[in-house]
Amino acid sequence: MEELRRSTVRDLELYYNPKVKAIRMDTSVNVVGPNPAVKKVLEECMDMEVNQYPSPYSDDLRKALAERYNLEADNFVVGNGSDELLDVSFKSFLESGDVVVAPHPSYVLHSFFVKINGGCFETVDLLPGFQLDVDGMLEKKSKMIILCTPNNPTSNCFKRADVKRLIEEYDRPIIVDEAYTEYTSEEYLSYVNEFDNLIVTRTFSKAYGLAGMRIGYLAANKKLATMMQKVKIPYSLNKISEAVAIAALQNTEYLEKGQKIVKEQREKLSNGLRELGFEVFPSDGNFIMFRVKVPSDEFVSRLAAKGILIRDFGKRRMLENCVRTTIGTEELNELLLSKIKEVNEEW
Repeated sequence: MEELRRSTVRDLELYYNPKVKAIRMDTSVNVVGPNPAVKKVLEECMDMEVNQYPSPYSDDLRKALAERYNLEADNFVVGNGSDELLDVSFKSFLESGDVVVAPHPSYVLHSFFVKINGGCFETVDLLPGFQLDVDGMLEKKSKMIILCTPNNPTSNCFKRADVKRLIEEYDRPIIVDEAYTEYTSEEYLSYVNEFDNLIVTRTFSKAYGLAGMRIGYLAANKKLATMMQKVKIPYSLNKISEAVAIAALQNTEYLEKGQKIVKEQREKLSNGLRELGFEVFPSDGNFIMFRVKVPSDEFVSRLAAKGILIRDFGKRRMLENCVRTTIGTEELNELLLSKIKEVNEEW
């Protein structure tokens, strides 16, 4: 059956799926713990009519997002994690063989969504400091561009002038993936009505601590958003997840607590890693990338054996022997640094 598989997906591998039982500092989620919005909504949902379908397009959540961002409900498409919205974006515009351009290195699943939708994924290497090569990206003959800022896994924001230049000079759809935007002042969602080609995706998985509920959304001008709404599977977000997301938007105490921890701990953890002898890269997100002096896979394996799991990116070009850790609470960070010190002493 191998020869019957579509050519664009033959090189796909299974996504990262660790089996190690350890403290998870590899997923860059909110370390505060479960969002209390979940418990609140679940208590209220006992009488919810789950025998009935949810709204096909999550109308209540789209209204709540519109109120939050001073836009209109029809500027938003809501789905099962921002991953679904990335998939919908490519489904909406890609013909078989169309090229999508992205910077390298960046989020590994961007190429996955392009390939499963029959597209060709091409990259342009980031410049020193992991900044965009705008000219290089514009020179490619492509149907779409995608980038994320803060960038994953490097954690830096791209220069605003570079991102805006890409949006302004590119005459086709461009996706800005803002999965970690709540940890920085840089954002592009507020520009969606200004540009007819801009699509911004966001998630409730990270700063809102709702990764297990799978809630995401995109924003675009209403004409563009409607095109994608027609492609999205109706009913893809369940009633409970929609209610939880609305509650999380309305009560920002949890969000702000997580943001405060990251702001306080980001430089402390960076300094702690430098003191242990690592090359640490600047961070604008809730995670830090650093380069180890030994094989990164072995480093991550030994740290996992001590009860802490971080993410290995060391086999990717330009990220040789680089690893990524979530920025934790002060207690988590101290534990992480102490276990890393133990690993260092084993070599």
